[in-house]
Amino acid sequence: MRFLAVNLGSFLVELASLDDTLALFDSLSASAEQGIEEIIPAARTLLIRFQPTQTSMARLAEQIARRPLTQRGQRGGQQVTIPVHYNGEDLPAVAELMGIDIREAIRRHQESTWKVAFTGFAPGFAYMVADDGGWQIPRRSTPRTRIPAGSVALAGEFSGIYPQASPGGWQLIGQTDLQMWDLAREQPALLLPGAQVQFVNAAAGTKTTSLPARTSPQAQPATEGTTLSVLATGLQTLWQDDGRAGKAAMGLSESGAMDKIALHAANRIVGNPVNSPCLETLGGLRARANDDVVISVTGAPCPIILQTSAGERYAVENYRPLNLAAGDEIHLGTPTRGLRSYVAVRGGFVVQQSLGSAARDSLAQVGPEPLSVGDILLTGAHQRCNAVLINELPAIGLPAAGETVTLDIILGPRTDWFTEEAIGQLIAQPWLVTPQSNRIGLRLAGERPLERSQHQELPSEGTCSGSIQVPASGQPVLFLHDHPLTGGYPVIAAVAEYHLALAGQIPPGAFIRFNVIQPFVELTGSTASGYRAA
Repeated sequence: MRFLAVNLGSFLVELASLDDTLALFDSLSASAEQGIEEIIPAARTLLIRFQPTQTSMARLAEQIARRPLTQRGQRGGQQVTIPVHYNGEDLPAVAELMGIDIREAIRRHQESTWKVAFTGFAPGFAYMVADDGGWQIPRRSTPRTRIPAGSVALAGEFSGIYPQASPGGWQLIGQTDLQMWDLAREQPALLLPGAQVQFVNAAAGTKTTSLPARTSPQAQPATEGTTLSVLATGLQTLWQDDGRAGKAAMGLSESGAMDKIALHAANRIVGNPVNSPCLETLGGLRARANDDVVISVTGAPCPIILQTSAGERYAVENYRPLNLAAGDEIHLGTPTRGLRSYVAVRGGFVVQQSLGSAARDSLAQVGPEPLSVGDILLTGAHQRCNAVLINELPAIGLPAAGETVTLDIILGPRTDWFTEEAIGQLIAQPWLVTPQSNRIGLRLAGERPLERSQHQELPSEGTCSGSIQVPASGQPVLFLHDHPLTGGYPVIAAVAEYHLALAGQIPPGAFIRFNVIQPFVELTGSTASGYRAA
């Protein structure tokens, strides 16, 4: 095993094969070591998230290295039959790569029993391996920009089904009408780790496995709270809270507010529990109070205008409780620094929850829809509140376009896939935040792209918020909270967790410099006694 630091609270365990990876995953799932919070399996790695106040990477590495990999746990799951129309445009090329005809390729795909090894890439996307092995299909040299939902595909030793339309480089062999991801079901993901899958020809009319039952939408909590009317949403206004941690088995990252520090502050000011849902806005939000309410605005400082029902206009401050009388309007301008502002209301907004959270995940398309003009926002989620605060202050200073912000980083887990010159460039040159950035990640542009020293294909492995992934272009992407759970490009470094809120507030046009606080760390050997820092 190799143990590779990811950030201050995560590391990768790299193993020799998928079988070893799943054996270790089964072992840790059956009896986890103290301090482990979440385990994300992938093709050759486990991403271990742990609580640094309870343990350390070195201690966990020593404990995990003693685990035998000779026995597999019982991973039996649901038996799922999936009908496929074998009409994929890459099917002839796949048959040619296998040295057989198309009919034989289809027969082998159907006669194999496939087991879901792990999930990732997108919610509901399952990486399936055949019980008889023998599948090694290279990815396409040029990925497609859009693959339709329901596409059945092959890559490496895996078969997979795209749950939604997305880019991808897998070889397409067919199409299924089954929905891999459906939030109306009690269990949204059709395929979970351990499930056994049999593919059949859809044209034969074979009876398929009964799908999980659909559920009625969650009812809104009964309340007699006050309301606000949305008059304008600006570029985008989303519902956000602390996110939905612990959903890796479904292929979901945590998501949640980009600046959780500001979200917590907004709730504290008005006396709410700190993780109550708030509005996350890029500016331009306008709302009218239909009853008396107390609100707060935190995060990116923006001009705030209170317009009374009589038409009088007043400039008001961020980070202060603000009373709105019935008929008053609140207008938020474009932030002067930073990017995202947060609006809380005393008593809390009443928001539809999805998988235990009101956060809108822009990649997974999970959570309440973005706000629209005319929406009525109901309040009164909390019957009791704390006192309002008048002395709350911003926790961090935020940059404006054209300014440079410094983020602390931890090198790894794939720093050794890059040249020494590239590592030096990562640190030495400023990186422009481009307009293509969003909640999934900051797309960066540097004068000199980062060059790899290892050019082989990287099997998909778990990623975390703050990961600095380097695609083929050499221009990095800094993953934010809506990032994909797994990725296939090497991660050269990761932003320290305490700078993630700052990263989520960097506007396009600003520059980033990276400051290394921990070198590339690798623990090796059967007892993890070997150590290398580079």
